[in-house]
Amino acid sequence: MRLVTDEERRARLGVRHALAPTAKAASPEEAARAVVCLHSTDPPSVHLSCWARVDALDIDDVERALYDTRSLIRQQSMRETLFVFPRDLVPAVWGSASARVAAAHRKRLVRDLQRWGPAAEGQEAAWLATAEEAVLACLADGVPRSSKRVREEVPEVAGVMEQASDKSWGGRIAIAPRVLTQLSLDGAVARAANAGAWYTSRPTWTTTQAWWEDEVPEALAARQGYAELVSRWLWSYGPGTVDDLAWWLGATKSAVRTALDDIGAQRVSLDDGSVGWLREDDLAPVVAAEPWVALLPLLDPAVMGWKARAFYLGAHAPQLFDSAGNAGTTAWVDGRVVGAWVQDPGGVVELRLLDDDVSPQAREALAAEARRLSARLDGQRVFTVYPSPAMQPGAGR
Repeated sequence: MRLVTDEERRARLGVRHALAPTAKAASPEEAARAVVCLHSTDPPSVHLSCWARVDALDIDDVERALYDTRSLIRQQSMRETLFVFPRDLVPAVWGSASARVAAAHRKRLVRDLQRWGPAAEGQEAAWLATAEEAVLACLADGVPRSSKRVREEVPEVAGVMEQASDKSWGGRIAIAPRVLTQLSLDGAVARAANAGAWYTSRPTWTTTQAWWEDEVPEALAARQGYAELVSRWLWSYGPGTVDDLAWWLGATKSAVRTALDDIGAQRVSLDDGSVGWLREDDLAPVVAAEPWVALLPLLDPAVMGWKARAFYLGAHAPQLFDSAGNAGTTAWVDGRVVGAWVQDPGGVVELRLLDDDVSPQAREALAAEARRLSARLDGQRVFTVYPSPAMQPGAGR
C-alpha cells in the first residue's frame, strides 16, 4: 500500500474542496459538488460555504440555485441532518441514507405517538398513515405552505404531543412538523422556498412532484445509492477510513465495505497507521496548489467530513465544537484549522486564532479574508446557534 501522508491529505483538502485560490468553484452547484453536499442545519452556512469556494458570488446566485433553477435540493438524510445536494445526487440519497433515517424516524414517531400522541392505543401506525395522506392531499395543489399553515388546514395534524409533562425536559410538540419531516425523509414532500431572509429558517413545504416540476426520478436501490455516495465522498475527502465513511453516512460498516467493493476502491496507508481508501482512478499523489487561507462557517463540510480529524485539527478540537459535537466557525491555513471567527456588534468579522505559530503572511491573508467576508455580510450578523468555546468572548489570540 502506498502511504498518503497527512501533508498530502491537507493538500487534497485544499484542492478538492475548492479552497485553494486556483481550485475555486465557478458556481454554487460546483461548490456543493466539491464537498458532495453542503450542511444546511443553520441557514447562513449554505451561502457562506459557497462564498468561501466561489470568488464572484452574491446572495441571489445561491438563492437562484436553491429556489429558481432548483439545481440544489435540500434533503434531510445522513445522521438526520439537513443537507443541500446537487440535484442529480438526490435519487442516490433517497434510496440509501434518507431511507435508513426515514425508517428510524418512523419507528420513533410511532413510539412517541404511543406514549404522548392523540391516536387510539394500538392504532398509532394507522393514525400516522391517515395523517400523511391528509397532508399530501392538502399539498396536492402545488402551493407551498409553512408547517403552521398545514396545521391550520389539516385537522389530522393540528394537535400536539404532551411529551413527559411531569419532567423538566418535557413539553408540547407540534405534530405537523414531525409528519412533514417523515414525508420529506420518504421523498414524498420537499422543502420549497424559504419564507424569510436568507439567514433565517422559515421553510415552506410542497409535494416532491411540484418542486421537481419535471418527472421525479426513482430512488436508487440502497446498495447502488451508497456506492454513489461513497464514490463521491472518496473523491472529495479521500483517503478516509471505513470509520470515517460510516460516521459521515450514518450507515453500518458493512454497508460501507460493500460500497467500497462495488466501486473497486483501493487501500492506502495513513500516517497514523490506519488503513484508508481511495478511488481506483485517484491513486496519483496530489500536491498543494499554493498557500491558502479560508474562513468557513458553522458545520462547514470541510470540518465535518471525517470522524478522525487530527490531521487538520491538531489539538484544537475541544475549542472548535460545542458540547453536542457541532462545529463552530473555523479559520484555516494550508489545510490546518488555526482558530475561529466571530462578528462584533456591528457585524465586522474578527479572528480568534488558537495557534501561536501562524506566520505573519498567513495572519495578513486571514485578515484580508475577514475584511472580504465583512464586506459581503454588509453588517448582517449571523450564527446565533452552536457557538464553540473558541467563539466565546475572550477566546483566541
